[in-house]
Amino acid sequence: MGYNTSETQTRVRCPFCGSTDNEPLALFGQQLLTVQMYCNACRTPFEYVKDDDILEDFAVKKGRSSVTTTTERTLVNYTVLDGVAIIELTNPPANTYNHEMMRQLDEAILQARFDENVHVLVLRGAGEKFFCAGADITMLNAVTPTFKYYFCLHANETLIRLEQTPKLVIAALNGHTVGGGLEIALACDIRIAKRDAGSVGLPEVTLGVLPGTGGTQRLARALPKNKAIELMTEGKLISFDESLKLGLINYIYEADNYWDEVMKYAKSFCPPNKASKAVGRIKRAVQSGAEVAFSEGLAIERELQQLLFQSEDAKEGIAAYVAKPRREAEFTGR
Repeated sequence: MGYNTSETQTRVRCPFCGSTDNEPLALFGQQLLTVQMYCNACRTPFEYVKDDDILEDFAVKKGRSSVTTTTERTLVNYTVLDGVAIIELTNPPANTYNHEMMRQLDEAILQARFDENVHVLVLRGAGEKFFCAGADITMLNAVTPTFKYYFCLHANETLIRLEQTPKLVIAALNGHTVGGGLEIALACDIRIAKRDAGSVGLPEVTLGVLPGTGGTQRLARALPKNKAIELMTEGKLISFDESLKLGLINYIYEADNYWDEVMKYAKSFCPPNKASKAVGRIKRAVQSGAEVAFSEGLAIERELQQLLFQSEDAKEGIAAYVAKPRREAEFTGR
């Protein structure tokens, strides 16, 4: 069966941005009633569900759209190695993100959360030049203001989920980390840059907008407010070395063995080296407690401590400490 792409483009509207610049990718479902489409405007796949029994040349006479995630394009790679979940943003050349990538990132975060064999998460960018250059500007230029609002809302929710996951999250800044890329990195707990590999900054002011994926809030919590305002209003980029001096990143590793050292560091928080459950609860106590009144932060701390007192690792850690002679604890992450 052939299909008429131009006719389909004029009849099917993208449920994300409203554009009719779409093309069919595949047919599936009973009686071939579902068309998998790809929107060229916002670069997002979606499914179009037919009301009729027969689909002629993919030309749609009437119908309704239902949005689902697809696996047509992989924009986030997810692998687990020795207790470390590696989440890689992969959208060459600059690993910019759209709604599709954010949905895949959200799913990867949830997958790492629920996997009891994952103790640490590491985020990195594919390639050698970029961690992430932020949102896809071409996509933002094509979509409606309403879509932009919900795009930012979902991105906020995704990064909050990353920030509140009770497992240590490390951002491996293997290249330029600007705009929304820095906003993603700011939602991580530890930031490790590669020597002379790039710069960081929030230059959204040059586009006439503000850093809208948490940048104004997280940068002001990571730096003195006056410095955060300076960097955002001037829109300037700073080197990894300067970022280290400001405390915006934690470490700079040499380029030659950068990834090996990042993984070595990440594995140091996994059993049996560390009580990973305690590491995660320390992170959660800080991330949640810093946003509430001091007395409420102490209450969060007490509740998390009580959970840890009941853990196997706490029993092992205390037993190892009081043993005669004192021995090294063998943690299991439980």
